[in-house]
Amino acid sequence: MRISRSTMGPMIVAAIAVVTGGWFLQQGATQGSNVYFQANLFNEVLHHVQDRFVDEKTTSDLYKMAIDGMLEELGDPHTAFMSSDEYSRLMIETQGEYGGVGMEIGSRDGWITVISPLPGTPAERAGMQAGDRIVEIEGKTTRNMKEDDAVKLLRGPRGSPVNFKVMREGMSEPSPYRIVREEIRIKSVPAAYMIDNSVGYVELVRFSERSTDELRAAINQLKSQGMKSLILDMRRNPGGLLDQGIYIADLFLDRGDLIAETRSRMAQQNQKASAADPDEYPNLPIVVLVGPGSASAAEILAGALQDHDRALIVGRTSFGKGSVQTLFPLANKNYLKMTTARWFTPSGRSIQRPYGIGATHANGEEAEDSTAAANDSTNKPAFKTDGGRTVYGGGGIHPDLVVMPDTLTLKEKAFYEAAQKQAQQYRLTAFNYAVHFARANPNLPIDFQVTDQMLNEFYDALNKAGVKIDRQTYNEARKAVAQDLGLEIAYSKGGQEGWRKRANLNSPEINTAAALLRKATSPASLFATASAFDASRTVTAKKQSSINN
Repeated sequence: MRISRSTMGPMIVAAIAVVTGGWFLQQGATQGSNVYFQANLFNEVLHHVQDRFVDEKTTSDLYKMAIDGMLEELGDPHTAFMSSDEYSRLMIETQGEYGGVGMEIGSRDGWITVISPLPGTPAERAGMQAGDRIVEIEGKTTRNMKEDDAVKLLRGPRGSPVNFKVMREGMSEPSPYRIVREEIRIKSVPAAYMIDNSVGYVELVRFSERSTDELRAAINQLKSQGMKSLILDMRRNPGGLLDQGIYIADLFLDRGDLIAETRSRMAQQNQKASAADPDEYPNLPIVVLVGPGSASAAEILAGALQDHDRALIVGRTSFGKGSVQTLFPLANKNYLKMTTARWFTPSGRSIQRPYGIGATHANGEEAEDSTAAANDSTNKPAFKTDGGRTVYGGGGIHPDLVVMPDTLTLKEKAFYEAAQKQAQQYRLTAFNYAVHFARANPNLPIDFQVTDQMLNEFYDALNKAGVKIDRQTYNEARKAVAQDLGLEIAYSKGGQEGWRKRANLNSPEINTAAALLRKATSPASLFATASAFDASRTVTAKKQSSINN
């Protein structure tokens, strides 16, 4: 399908002459509203700062500060000035490909270290392993090198070689590698597998140019394995290319179904996007998982499927990023990314959460004190789906069924507070233990048990690394530590997919979704089952409340 888009005229940056305000006042303009007077005033301030400020500032620095300050005063975190480097990183995220060797890296103990080689890439074929320490890239030591700088050295034109040296446990000296860069595709679907003999699971973590094709291929593969119902996990999906969100919605909706609409100050930017093709998976029961990390295109997709009664939404209220950004090219390969419209679901709900309501962290996770409020539908505007079900607005996508993840006990929080004081060394020790364990146990199943022996070994490793935590505090948090250590080992062994499979074993959202889908034969039966489940859960909660009182 194709979506018509309005063509925005180019931004014109004009040089403004310095003139007196009096002449313009004679033309009937006031000093407060005349753009030329304001430009003159700005230039006067700029020259005074440049000439007399106690610390020397260049003209380019001052103009950059002025631009950043103006955009910040708009109160919109999604409007920003972008340098050419920032634009390039954005393109990698949205296009989903770059020239490189294919490995996830990070700084560990002051060295650039392989976190995980990506499947099917030059790095994997060359034998790179999790835990390998890259000590040199193109003759430059990586000691205390920033991760971004290492990434720049490893990436480059496809077909070009990159030289680096690696230290691995047991080596007496670094081993040289020369790997030819290839096109590396960042997966939109890092995990897709059967949870049991009928329920399939697909994780969609971004919307890039190939997301629709990847998702379709994953679903078709699971159907060939006997999938009768689907869990679509978007809990870690911050968005991406909006047209891909539209195309994916089209996979599950019927021709003509409204997917979303934009509303702007400019009439020509008010657009409606509708499905162009028939539902490719008619009658397939679907549960979509969302949470505070679900934003933008993920919310457009979830809202469309919810409003048309095509999928049951489970989890926590999504982030609430329902604004449209337009890129305007500027001089010197810079860009202005500016909010120009807002998205609305088919029922008319605004996806955009008002700024300042429901505090969030930079990574998209909600602050602890705002979680309950964000997931409470009380006092939120009500809307109706095609089938008459009630859904709620107020920003973000409110789930049909709120399911909260497990939280830490007070004793577990006490342990992590102690560990946080030595966070870097704690994470490094967990990473190193996981790498060693995964290498020593190559045939480890995904549901392996973290034994008491492993926990004791890990405690000893923490002590040896200088991470001092009281033994009783450690023992009282053994369940949480075991889950944490299990995830580290699963990641070292199986990368993102291994980590996700392991995490899903104890996920309340996954377990709830799978239980509902096992009883569903159609979307309608899924909604009926969920309604009965929610009612039963509410009654149980009321009984518990009366007992507590």
